Amino acid sequence: MNDSNLQKHTEFEREAVPHMDALYSYGLNLTGSRDDADDLLQETYLKAFRFFDSFRPGTNCKAWLFQIMKNSFINRYRKQTREPAKVSYDVIEEYVGTIHAEAISFNELEKALFDNKLGDEVSRALKSLPDIFREVILLSDIEELTYEEIAEIIDCPIGTVRSRLHRARKAMFTALYSYAKERGILPND
Repeated sequence: MNDSNLQKHTEFEREAVPHMDALYSYGLNLTGSRDDADDLLQETYLKAFRFFDSFRPGTNCKAWLFQIMKNSFINRYRKQTREPAKVSYDVIEEYVGTIHAEAISFNELEKALFDNKLGDEVSRALKSLPDIFREVILLSDIEELTYEEIAEIIDCPIGTVRSRLHRARKAMFTALYSYAKERGILPND
């Protein structure tokens, strides 16, 4: 490995690797599957390393990586919708029989993921949000990204991020109001 490649490798490890856990959580939220999240994480880091020369030092590497992951996820989705898989009727019939078991295991996985950071009630309220609201809550309140970083990741204006975040927090407040009163977090009227 020459000096240039060694320097690139060292800088990449210093800048990008510390964000791996946050990216995995985001990938899991996007895909809903550990295996798909692992694949998406690997694809994200491969692309990031390949194009690390285009990363501007001094800018937010975490936001840059989130953008790569989001774009990779969207590209995968588009490719899958253009080329839907062909499946025989027998496979579909077998799948329908296992749908309930798979839904339970995904809910348990998602519960285990969020229960490390959030209580049951908060997790349920978060899961009940539409994807566009849940995404901004996760990026802002869990990953602690700025409005500008979120806007870059989800590819929309900052005003839209603020609006979605406001609406998401309002929905969370409404969903958790009774729970907060019961727990004494909010005063009883």
